[in-house]
Amino acid sequence: MLVRVVDASALGALVFGEPKAETIASALTNASLVAPALLWFELASICLKKIKAHPTQKTMILKAFNLAGRLTIDIVEVNHSAVITLAKETGLTTYDASYVWLAKQLKGELVTLDAKMLRVVNRF
Repeated sequence: MLVRVVDASALGALVFGEPKAETIASALTNASLVAPALLWFELASICLKKIKAHPTQKTMILKAFNLAGRLTIDIVEVNHSAVITLAKETGLTTYDASYVWLAKQLKGELVTLDAKMLRVVNRF
């Protein structure tokens, strides 16, 4: 089965029904999904931003966030020293470098909406 590393931008689009949701859903179908532990912190941050921007939709936004927990996404530990080195070499944040590093290590596809991350991961 294909391994796909999913980042918060992609998962957030899927969970919160953003314009690219269908594209992300297709990319994640029939794959083993993995991510670093920071995925859930980042998704929670996206959720909070959406609640602040749309307070009348708080219940619906929280429901969508909670449904995301039903997805089978394996959380994989990253080598933080290697992530720092990768971030320094590429100009990515350590957060973004965590996803890129994981995709490289697992020889998996990175599913993200972040163009800079895609450019970096495609260089390897």
